[in-house]
Amino acid sequence: MNAIILSAIWGVIMMFCGVFIKSKTTPKYIAIFGLVSILISSIFEYLNHKSFFNIQINDMLRMDNFNLAFIALILICTLIYFLLNGSEIEKVGEHVGEYYALIFFILSGISIAATFNTLLMLFIGIEIISIPLYILTGSDKRNLKSNEAALKYFLMGAFSTGIMLMGIAFIYGGTTNATFYIDKIMLGTGQMPILISVGLLFILVALSFKVSAAPFHFWTPDVYDGAPTVFTSFMSTIVKVAGFFAFIRLFEHAFGSMHDQWQKLITFITIATLLIGNVTAVFQQSVKRMLAYSSIAQAGFMLLAVFALNDKAKEGLLLYTAAYSLATIGIFGVLIKMEDYTIDGFNGLAKSQPLMALTATIFLLSLTGIPLTAGFQSKFFMLMAAVENGHQIWIVIVAVLFAAISAYYYFRVIQAMYFKEGNENTIQTSAISKSFQFMLVLISIMILIIGIYPEIIIGWMYR
Repeated sequence: MNAIILSAIWGVIMMFCGVFIKSKTTPKYIAIFGLVSILISSIFEYLNHKSFFNIQINDMLRMDNFNLAFIALILICTLIYFLLNGSEIEKVGEHVGEYYALIFFILSGISIAATFNTLLMLFIGIEIISIPLYILTGSDKRNLKSNEAALKYFLMGAFSTGIMLMGIAFIYGGTTNATFYIDKIMLGTGQMPILISVGLLFILVALSFKVSAAPFHFWTPDVYDGAPTVFTSFMSTIVKVAGFFAFIRLFEHAFGSMHDQWQKLITFITIATLLIGNVTAVFQQSVKRMLAYSSIAQAGFMLLAVFALNDKAKEGLLLYTAAYSLATIGIFGVLIKMEDYTIDGFNGLAKSQPLMALTATIFLLSLTGIPLTAGFQSKFFMLMAAVENGHQIWIVIVAVLFAAISAYYYFRVIQAMYFKEGNENTIQTSAISKSFQFMLVLISIMILIIGIYPEIIIGWMYR
């Protein structure tokens, strides 16, 4: 509750900062201060299970260790994002305060999507996340690709919203007690009613769109490529994992008793997502577009949590939140400093900027799932969750094979940095500050520590 209300309040404060503060650097410090305050309040709520706000919510939101730990983790990743990319947000346009305001509103929506206990709160949370993202996508008004991406994202997002509402209506009409509360739908273990089946399918399609799972991923490459790179970093990490958290929360509490009846659908979507994301990423020459397709492939791994729907899946999702967000925020931070976004633009980076190349290598190794990195642990826990589920062990073998394919396109970038001659003019050397380098090193260390001691994250569930 603290994160929901304080994020919304700080979003309003940032809006007024945009009106009354003309400096482009001041909003960053106000945003960081606000985010630290929200993080502290969220940790207090996690430790004491008490909110600063005594509001009658009629059980429409429900807080537990799992979702409060997830919110705290999201706020930490957002803080790292601000510290690493704050100077780049200032370069997008004139309305810096408003950009931060939109991000805080998104964080409020993420907090709702993490704690919802009714289908209506799920819808509200998803829409509070989505609407500011449409604006951030088109924030570079001078860039036609940004305008096109925003329009495409808005139209596709509006369509998926309609599908979600239709699904909620079918589920409401199909339950015997006509309820929106996800733990009171009470389907039992028999044959799923036809209205519930249709509603579940519609919601599955809508949530698959939100997390860019195939075959509902088609908007992702164009939107990620057209949006300002600094906002693509936020969209492809923090927003994506929030969608998966809503996904697993809904399907566990509302449809968990009929897991076997919809698991085959999740299996199909998971395999299609892994296939399309990894195979298409192999052929990309733009690193930014390659990361867009690889985010689809990473979504395939995160779908294993929904496929398995057990405690190991929850542990894996928390680990994936930290590992994937940190590594992707880091590699996008490096990418932003490049003049040339193609793989050839990384040629010789190890000679001209050895620290950037080293940290970028750690980020890419983590995304690949190499041992001693957080990415390995997160993938391992997802595979273990699927193994414990025990129904379709072959999906684990398929996921491992696709993880091996992902090594090819990630290692192409590493090869370019260390084994090819480059042009120093492709790097914005003047923009690489000591604080930026410090943040890259800090993120790299966090990835390695989580990779060696995953219980640092997992233990948050069992306090």
